[in-house]
Amino acid sequence: MIEYIGENKQFNLYTKSNQLSLSVLPSGHLTLLYFGKRVSSESLHYIVGEIKRASYIADTDSTKDFKLEQLPLAYPDYGNPDMRTPAFQFTYENGSRISDFRYKTHYIFEGKKGIPGLPSASAKENVSSLEIVLIDKLTSNEITLSISCFEEYDVFTQHVEVFNYSEEVLKINRLMSTNIDFLTDTFELISLNGAWGRETHIQRNRVRQGYQGVDSKRGASGHGQNPFIALVDQSADEYHGNVYSMNLIYSGNFIANVEVDMHQNTRMQIGINPFDFEWVLLPNKSFYTPEVVLVYSDQGFNRMSQLYHQFYLECLMQSSYSKKLRPILINNWEATYFDFDREKILKLAKEASQLGIELFVLDDGWFGQRNSDDTSLGDWKANEMKLGGPLKSLINEINHLGMDFGIWIEPEMISRKSELFNKHPDWIIKVPNRVPQQVRNQYVLDLSRREVQDFLIETIDSLLSENKISYLKWDMNRNLTDMGSHVLPNDRQREVGHRYILGLYRVLDVIVTKHPDVLIESCAGGGGRFDPGMLYYTPQIWTSDDTDAIERLLIQEGNSFVYPSVSMSCHVSAVPNHQVGRITSLKTRGIVAQQGNFGYEINLLDITEEEKMQIKKQIDFYKQHRETLQLGKHIRLAVYDEQNEVAWMKSDEDKVIVSHIYRLAKANTVPKRLKLSQLDENAVYNLAGTNRLFSGSELMEIGIALERPTYDFYGTQWILTKQNKKERDAC
Repeated sequence: MIEYIGENKQFNLYTKSNQLSLSVLPSGHLTLLYFGKRVSSESLHYIVGEIKRASYIADTDSTKDFKLEQLPLAYPDYGNPDMRTPAFQFTYENGSRISDFRYKTHYIFEGKKGIPGLPSASAKENVSSLEIVLIDKLTSNEITLSISCFEEYDVFTQHVEVFNYSEEVLKINRLMSTNIDFLTDTFELISLNGAWGRETHIQRNRVRQGYQGVDSKRGASGHGQNPFIALVDQSADEYHGNVYSMNLIYSGNFIANVEVDMHQNTRMQIGINPFDFEWVLLPNKSFYTPEVVLVYSDQGFNRMSQLYHQFYLECLMQSSYSKKLRPILINNWEATYFDFDREKILKLAKEASQLGIELFVLDDGWFGQRNSDDTSLGDWKANEMKLGGPLKSLINEINHLGMDFGIWIEPEMISRKSELFNKHPDWIIKVPNRVPQQVRNQYVLDLSRREVQDFLIETIDSLLSENKISYLKWDMNRNLTDMGSHVLPNDRQREVGHRYILGLYRVLDVIVTKHPDVLIESCAGGGGRFDPGMLYYTPQIWTSDDTDAIERLLIQEGNSFVYPSVSMSCHVSAVPNHQVGRITSLKTRGIVAQQGNFGYEINLLDITEEEKMQIKKQIDFYKQHRETLQLGKHIRLAVYDEQNEVAWMKSDEDKVIVSHIYRLAKANTVPKRLKLSQLDENAVYNLAGTNRLFSGSELMEIGIALERPTYDFYGTQWILTKQNKKERDAC
């Protein structure tokens, strides 16, 4: 999986289909020779040697025509003399910002090391790793690039360690997790962007000369952007073309940037956002970057997505639920908001139980004096007057109805009107001598502090230990402002954002370890922290607060680019929709929500008997096909009218479930056919509910006939089962 060719100091890292090659120049500089489909040639050092001279670029080491700025570098320094955006930048005690790191040594070994304090991927076998140590001889400081090959998954990962071997304090101003240089600019850039309520919309733009990309400065990965970018062929689509992508296993401020230089070369980076970041690295101490996942596909976007999905399910998500089937739930939030009591909750739960729902989730308003959003965050004790008795008693009654019980918390936040704030007003993130901002009537707890972390661990552990809770919805409803910590010295205030994330990860790690049987769903005002860092601890994430089925099509499509279906929580809600006011048929809402983990945010006490019967049928269908819908291979399908249609399919060994949605009905149109993908072309499939048989090649080349949309018919599902000879003969 990893070979070292000593003759020209070249490293070849292989997965099943792909290759990453690096080389050490005679000067000691580390170059990235190749990233892409596996090639037959072992020696690729000629790539660098054949780069033609360009004008107005500085010579390196006073060597004529040795121009570092032209070369595809693996981890470029600042200003020595590559004038493109560096992968890292340090400030030394004498004020210098120039570094000069060159090859020192390397290590190749089987397996993969973890990253202290940070989530990272792992696998039991077929993983090998390369550590390349770079040294700055003037300071003796070292940078180690750690690259791992997951052979069977066709995935590479990388993180970076900086070790301060000098006797001086080193300030880290910028430190990317990876740097990929390409000797071309014929790309389009794909990112996942949006806002609250319209997260992860796919954006695609031609790269241009200069600097472009996405980032977050919000203290979380963010609603407006996701820590993912891809460079793709201009002709790339779901089934064809080269895709070079990276996704950061991190939940805080990040940057993912692309830079095209004046000679049409492209630099691609991802890592912690240098905005409002600095790390004071003391002598004999290390700093580690988050890990980045590198995925290359030569078969378009679907292949890329499926590599991410399998890798995250099997190598990243540490929860025991990662590949378990998830329960169908009902959440009371949109049914009641804060206005509930024991009687209303139990009536709703009884209706849910009779329809076959398996899990009842009690949302915001169950604790402290919480009847509105201006009080009690931090006081995680049940309001027994509102609940009509102890929380245990309510849980027992819901369990007697045949359902498990789940509960909502927002542990990272604190209300000014709370017992916790009265006891510890200094526990919030704030700047001295300034009045801190309240957002949504709440402050953010300073999770960079160990005592705050310990309080949350003790509080959540007690809640889960003393009550029969099988599901925890972990919410975060505001971003980080007033960035400052009471306990950090003045010269370390720019560390708060990263220390907050490290503290969050410690809390999650302890809770997940102590309560492995609790299914934790993460949420940040919807999809404001839908990233691999959270996925490591929480195997499902609330995809968006916008539950409108038509709006969710774009959100869930964008999420499916990187994240597996089983990680997306998708619910049916009331109409008119509470976010956008749209009225959509219950059938369509159900099909869209079945793309991920299925549930309801609807007042079952306020719908018709006919609607209840439809819901029961949806639930029965989902239970029957849950394994395929949650864990089957997800394939996005090409449609005739991309502006008005969305289609996808889920497949496993013997079953295919196809879903198609119209956004709008159009007058006097003739529906086209929907072609399927990635089937066994020689197999025979039966279309459920008929005696019709189709070959796999028919379904892929000719497709299924679509119906004309009507008022209550915007979505359709088909089930196809692969037939054996006996079944074919019967049909």
